[in-house]
Amino acid sequence: MTTAPDRALRSVPWLAAAATFVFHLAANPHYGYFRDELYFIICGFHPDWGYVDQPPLVPLMSAGTQLFGHSLVLLRAVPALFAAAAAFATCRLVTEFGGGVFAQSFAAVVVLFTGVSAAFGGKVGTDEVGLWTWPLIALLVVRLSKGADPRWWLAAGAAAGVSLESKYSVIFFLAAILAGLLLTPARRILFTRWFALGCAVAVLIALPNFVWQWQHGFPMLELLHNGQNGKNIIASPVLYVVQEIVITMPFLAPVWMIGLVWLVRSAAFRFLAFAYVIVIAEMIVLHGKHYYPAAVYPILIAAGAVPLEAWTQGRRTARTAMVAYALVLGLAFVPFALPVLPEDTFVAYEAKVNAVLHLRGALATEHERETSKLPGDWADMHGWPELAAAVQHVYDGLSPQDRAQAVVLADNYGTASAIEFFTPGVPVISTHNQYWLWGTKGYSGNILVQVGGSCFASRHLYASRTIVTTFISRWGIGWEQHLPIAICRGIRKPFPEVWKDVRAFV
Repeated sequence: MTTAPDRALRSVPWLAAAATFVFHLAANPHYGYFRDELYFIICGFHPDWGYVDQPPLVPLMSAGTQLFGHSLVLLRAVPALFAAAAAFATCRLVTEFGGGVFAQSFAAVVVLFTGVSAAFGGKVGTDEVGLWTWPLIALLVVRLSKGADPRWWLAAGAAAGVSLESKYSVIFFLAAILAGLLLTPARRILFTRWFALGCAVAVLIALPNFVWQWQHGFPMLELLHNGQNGKNIIASPVLYVVQEIVITMPFLAPVWMIGLVWLVRSAAFRFLAFAYVIVIAEMIVLHGKHYYPAAVYPILIAAGAVPLEAWTQGRRTARTAMVAYALVLGLAFVPFALPVLPEDTFVAYEAKVNAVLHLRGALATEHERETSKLPGDWADMHGWPELAAAVQHVYDGLSPQDRAQAVVLADNYGTASAIEFFTPGVPVISTHNQYWLWGTKGYSGNILVQVGGSCFASRHLYASRTIVTTFISRWGIGWEQHLPIAICRGIRKPFPEVWKDVRAFV
């Protein structure tokens, strides 16, 4: 017979998932579409087995939410669902570690308000799937280490394959888990045909995207190389570790730190501690951005909640204080993870917090990204409909003869995607990432409406260039303030020949 404690233990994961989903639905649809969200949608409207800078899963899901019209709420319901699934997996992982109802509940609260986890659930990105699948893979491996049916390797393989179709960085997590198992007696669970079959399942799911990358010369590798040579800020090992603490919120980070120590001291689950250390070392050596391994933290938070529950056994006041602490400080810092404050209010609030903590500078990952009035992610949610309207105004101002042959050239995928999304009647191309592969779309390039850039001035390609207007967005990203919109006429070289030499994978 199922007892009341058993029912409570089983119900908490569902309640945590529902609360997480509702919280994100209420918090997420503010400001506007994020630059990458627009790009994902446009990529998804061109369905393929892969793209220059990402696997296909997130673009296809994103485009699916916009099939019946623009809806920011529906778009961001997708990462909210993954955040809810992550809360569920975290709670179930707590149970496998031996935790009870309080440990489950506290872990769910901490994961919800951990800055990087909230951000992954707050806007569409390739990390949203891993927020769920990384804890899920850990959950399945923990169950296997405790003697579960080895056929669960098939489920673990499926989760790994799905994650690979979202973001390639899961490879490093999988390698770290494998290394952690090999370094401990838990390695015994690897010596079964079901492990091999689970690996096969993962490979089969990921294979179409791998083939696509191979057929196109592995553009993702070129992109990563270029990003580390001028675009990205390379953090020192010490700074990287500090950034891991900052992105998990310094006031909540002690929970996962306690979890890491608890895992180290646990003979049964020590392989997860090794996996964490290994994946962080991989990121430091390979110069990954601080958020690349962040989906690992729900695992450590689940582990940390277990000893915290034991230490406060029978001390209701202490437990109430812990939950209140996480809630109050979590809500205080949630504007840095979710777009919940009006812009002017946020700027004033951020100034007060940064005067003490200097969060924006500590978390910068790209040169010049944090030069806007708003943090980079927030700034990149502003100005897109207005920019598209300004471009359409210039395009519509052309004579019918010129408009028949004109095409818009955007200097990056964000600008190109915004124009294509908000003004679908305006043809747009770009040399940036996937747009370069889509090519010139048959346009001669003789009349070009260029957004940003200088019409290939260094190549002396055009007979004339006239700046028609300059776009300004109060809250937009810094480098796109005073963005020129120009008309270039009289191309001096066949456009397809030019296109071969202007690829920008970065």
